[in-house]
Amino acid sequence: MISSELINSIWAPKAEQLGFLSPEMLDLIYLEKWFKLFVPKEMDGLGLTLPEALLLEEEIARLDASLGWTVTLCAGAGWFVGFLDKELSQEVFSDPKVCLAGSGFVGGKANRLGDTYQIEGSWTYASGALHATHFTANCEILENGNPILDKKGNPLVKAFILKKEEVEILDGWTYMGMVATGSHAFKAENLSVPINRIFELLPAQVSRDEPVYRYPFLQFAEATLAVNLLGITEHLQELIREAFWKRNAYRNFAPKQLKYAKKMENKTAEKLESVRKKFYRQVESSWVELVKKGEISKKNLKEVSLASRKLTQICRDVNARMYPLAGLEAAKTHTELNRVWRDFNTVSQHALLTFPF
Repeated sequence: MISSELINSIWAPKAEQLGFLSPEMLDLIYLEKWFKLFVPKEMDGLGLTLPEALLLEEEIARLDASLGWTVTLCAGAGWFVGFLDKELSQEVFSDPKVCLAGSGFVGGKANRLGDTYQIEGSWTYASGALHATHFTANCEILENGNPILDKKGNPLVKAFILKKEEVEILDGWTYMGMVATGSHAFKAENLSVPINRIFELLPAQVSRDEPVYRYPFLQFAEATLAVNLLGITEHLQELIREAFWKRNAYRNFAPKQLKYAKKMENKTAEKLESVRKKFYRQVESSWVELVKKGEISKKNLKEVSLASRKLTQICRDVNARMYPLAGLEAAKTHTELNRVWRDFNTVSQHALLTFPF
């Protein structure tokens, strides 16, 4: 793994200035095939299991939040290879620099006319948009201009693969943190695509045999996002501890104050490690069940969701408790500590993990 000092002293500040991952970061990603975590080895991917990928995503997020988040979101979209038309998969993933950016937002309409779909719409928060080769876009389905409804009477929604030259990126990422993810919006106008560009994340639509593509998408997404918050938290906790003891070197805190700080450090570290272990045990349990039985019980899936949310809540809690120890160093806008704090407090707002239940 690359030096964390190199990333945080040179690459990450540069990426934040640019508003997207630095060329050095992208070169590292392409070299390590991180955008292809879930792409089969036969297609020049890493072909990782979910537990293997989560550990790696945690480690990358600990190096840098924007790097980890972009890898996770784009590699997560690369997981869609298990649901795509096989000819389309070969076309998309033959590129060694393939990167899929996308949005879960249903921002478009796709009108089927014969063997094509006419697509119009705009979508928000596509992490990695500025270096993506393809985009995924959720659309309401129409046929000859008439809305198609699902069995419950709601608009039928399906996803599409769009090429980068078929969309226009809209400069829409103006938030305090995760600046280098370049999570911009994008739009398509009067776009005609062939019918093989459509896909659904349903068990019946899985086009490959690897177990990872049968892992339900909701829990897959919750777990991958949670380990990013974990990695960022581990980074932030380390920086807060360093900042406090540097403060002590010139302020000479009283013995009672030092005792309090040490107790806080130990308690938060133990709490974080405890919930981390429980999270990984739960994911491993679900993975073993999937491999052995071909599916995961509703009970086990619920436990994975709860473990992801619990991990997220504990990360929020320990960061809030430890943050005051860093002093004003944490408020200096161009420090590593401040950048990581801003990144955490931006990404922890993700709607998928808002609630603890």
